[in-house]
Amino acid sequence: MALSVEIQRPIVVVMGVSGVGKTTVARLLAERLDLPYAEADDFHPPANIAKMTAGVPLDDEDRRPWLRALADWLGDRAQDGTGGVVTCSALKRQYRDILRAGCPDAFFLHLSGGHALIEDRLAHRTGHFMPSSLLDSQYATLEPLQPDEHGTVLDVAHTPAQLAELAAAALGPTRAPYRRSL
Repeated sequence: MALSVEIQRPIVVVMGVSGVGKTTVARLLAERLDLPYAEADDFHPPANIAKMTAGVPLDDEDRRPWLRALADWLGDRAQDGTGGVVTCSALKRQYRDILRAGCPDAFFLHLSGGHALIEDRLAHRTGHFMPSSLLDSQYATLEPLQPDEHGTVLDVAHTPAQLAELAAAALGPTRAPYRRSL
């Protein structure tokens, strides 16, 4: 019997502070790679949305069930082999660890940009429950990816299409986990 090697479809968490373009880039990346897409905001319980709408930052206790729901989604995508792309601020390492508990091979795409640029984007954004007044708390909470974390950082000075292409290149076939079968 010949040994076959199958590349699993990637599972990507597009992370960063509010306003960096997570949703736009994640949708483009999911489309480019033909992967299922999920918006982390859809996993928030109503109490979290009400809190953020009122300009009150979430605490770790608020985030825990939300992150576990996302980890379950990631784990399901890994288990069924479909891969997937999800947006999630994932600002702290401990949050990313919760996500990795559901999917150890998740790739974190950290979209990063300067405070002034992101503040300007938020000031012009409509129809979103996250007010720009919470941006400072997000930057204060942000713990950048560490060298031992599977992922990469991209500067949002690029266009969303360029970011999706750069992300796809970073994921390349040698970066994906392999499944071997006889």
